Amino acid sequence: MRIFLDTADTAVIRKHWDTGLIDGVTTNPTLMMKAGRNVDDVYQEIKDIGVTDISMEVVGSGADMINEGLRLHKTFGQCATIKVPMTKEGLLACRTLFGEGINVNVTLIFSAAQAILAAKAGAKYVSPFVGRVDDNSFDGIELIDQISDIYTIQNIRKTEILAASVRDVKTVSDSFASGAHVVTIAPPVFPQLFYHVLTDHGLY
Repeated sequence: MRIFLDTADTAVIRKHWDTGLIDGVTTNPTLMMKAGRNVDDVYQEIKDIGVTDISMEVVGSGADMINEGLRLHKTFGQCATIKVPMTKEGLLACRTLFGEGINVNVTLIFSAAQAILAAKAGAKYVSPFVGRVDDNSFDGIELIDQISDIYTIQNIRKTEILAASVRDVKTVSDSFASGAHVVTIAPPVFPQLFYHVLTDHGLY
C-alpha cells in the first residue's frame, strides 16, 4: 500500500514527506502551471526532498513524448516515472520507454479494456480516474475491482493500479480494498486520513 501526493507544491510535499508516510508524487501540466516555476527546477526540488517516484507528465506527438521521456529519465534518473495519456501514441511511447527500462504511468484510464492495453504496452502503473468515473454516472471503485480481477486472473504482476482522482478518505480506503496498489491524493485529503471523531473523543 502506497500513498502518493498529487501536487507540484514543493513546500507541501516537504511538509507531508516528513511524516514518513508518503511514497511518491504525481504531477501534471496544470499543477505545474499553478506552481509558476520552471518545470525541471520543481522536479529537482522534489527529488532533493527524497521522493524516489515522481510521475512526470509528457505531451505532444508520440515522438515528442518519447524524446521528452528519455530526457527526463536522463536528467532525473530512476525517480522519473514518465506519465503518458491513454491514447495510441501514448501507448507507443509507453512501449518504447519500457524497452529502455523506464517506468511509465499510463493516465486517463476509464475502462478495464484500456488498462489491458496499457499493461500490454509495459506500463508500470495504470491510473484509473475514480472520481471522474463517478462524475459520469459509473462506479469508479467497481472499475478498480475489474482491473484488479483481470490482472490477477491473467497473472499480470509488472503493472500496478494507481487510483487517481481520489477526493475523500472513504475512496482511499475503498480503492485499496478493491485492489489498488497506490492511491494518489490532493494534499488536503492526506491529513484527513489521520482523524476520526471517535479517536478524538477517546483522547479527551
